[in-house]
Amino acid sequence: MKKYFENFSLVELNTTFYQYPRISTVEGWRAKAPENFEFTVKAHQDISHKFKLKSEKECLEAFEKMKEICNILKAKILLVQTPASLRPDRLEDAKEFFSKIPREDLIVVWETRGPAWDEEETRQRLAELLEKLDIPHVVDPFKNTPVYVGKTAYFRLHGLGERLYYYQYSNDELKRLFNIAREYETKAEEVYVLFNNLSMFDDAVRFKHYIEKGKFPSLTKNVGLESIREVLSKTRYPASKSMLLKKVGWKLVEIEKGKQIRLENFLREIPSKTYNNIDELMKEIKL
Repeated sequence: MKKYFENFSLVELNTTFYQYPRISTVEGWRAKAPENFEFTVKAHQDISHKFKLKSEKECLEAFEKMKEICNILKAKILLVQTPASLRPDRLEDAKEFFSKIPREDLIVVWETRGPAWDEEETRQRLAELLEKLDIPHVVDPFKNTPVYVGKTAYFRLHGLGERLYYYQYSNDELKRLFNIAREYETKAEEVYVLFNNLSMFDDAVRFKHYIEKGKFPSLTKNVGLESIREVLSKTRYPASKSMLLKKVGWKLVEIEKGKQIRLENFLREIPSKTYNNIDELMKEIKL
């Protein structure tokens, strides 16, 4: 928590998706945070996954619990993320739910998931509904565009690899993200960019550094083979080739200053065996 407060001015709370924290715990979070630090909150899965946005008594009560948490944290945004199993044929349920909840000053944003929501006719129907209700649409900007943002554009980045969250964004990808965010600054009053991947802290720090300084910090202290060693030295040994590919193949190394390559490009070329230590592994890696 201290690390986040020192490096950022915002964090999205995901723990609230899995459990309702004690009010005293929530009050503690707010008390420990700097005065101007902003929390956004992910709604409990009761709302999105159990009751699937049906405006039943229990679902509305769950929303009230989330609203209380938001009020204590002085959070102005509540994220509702629905599963792929909640398909476009449930739009009427969503309409009724979002119409019934007493949002007051709270901004409720909705992240739809699953390919069914990407069909053009569905996007048009969703756009009409969200604009009417003033519910910003949440997407991963590398994969889709929101059908409606209103005053608040809210992006969540889940990764681009085969295993989604096992991903680290390159400088070029973060530059592209910067340009997307800048574009939406002309459409919305505020643009939120949230990283939700295994390298989220480091990626967010690098993105923030680029916004403020116009350049990226180095991924590692060294370049070339020493950059590879630096990353691989944090792995537990003994480790097999397949385990290395799975655990760290998705990570980036600084092969030259400003030039990044994924470790998997080097690890694919090493012999298939178990490596007992970093020195044994580095003997097999070639630039």
